Amino acid sequence: MKYSSLILTLPVWMETFIERFTFPLPTVEARMRFVIAMALENIRRKTGGPFAAALFDAASGDLIAPGVNRVVPLNCSLAHAEMMALGLAQQHLDTFNLGAQGCPEVELVTSAEPCAMCSGALPWSGIRKLVFGATDADARAIGFDEGAKMTTWVDALEQRGIAVTAEVCRKEAGEVLREYAQRHGVIYNGRVEEKSPNRGDKPEGSCRT
Repeated sequence: MKYSSLILTLPVWMETFIERFTFPLPTVEARMRFVIAMALENIRRKTGGPFAAALFDAASGDLIAPGVNRVVPLNCSLAHAEMMALGLAQQHLDTFNLGAQGCPEVELVTSAEPCAMCSGALPWSGIRKLVFGATDADARAIGFDEGAKMTTWVDALEQRGIAVTAEVCRKEAGEVLREYAQRHGVIYNGRVEEKSPNRGDKPEGSCRT
């Protein structure tokens, strides 16, 4: 059936990439450096944008699910790194609610501050902790539109029981963004792409009808 499925996939290199690391990762810094390395791999292999995320068991440091940005190669604006990691974790744990009874305390570690879409998705995901590296300003500095977010978004998450740790390894995470810009990676901003300083090699906004 033409409209029966939506398929989102991680790059083929992901399995062998994960094998390069020894889990569990005991600290948030180690988990962030794993995520930053994923983002760097993603841009150097030209398999997506300069963002990566992963879900961990907060207590043990075991990896639950990885994710990298796949918006351009999959032609799907939903395929942000956080959304990919959350969806894979929910499929892996067989629950839409990562805070359900019997689930570990789930921590989302993401290479950059979540955009409006991803931060909005967090309360419904069931995660208990969020850790991010580069900031909203870092992403906007290379041309990404992060959307309209409440200035109190961190407080709003914490009021819902999601602890937030900001700017872990920010310099290293920001360097991935800057390398992406230097490599002329696509800055994919939907209807506001004309404001982007760098469109990359792939035309944006062209539709197949």
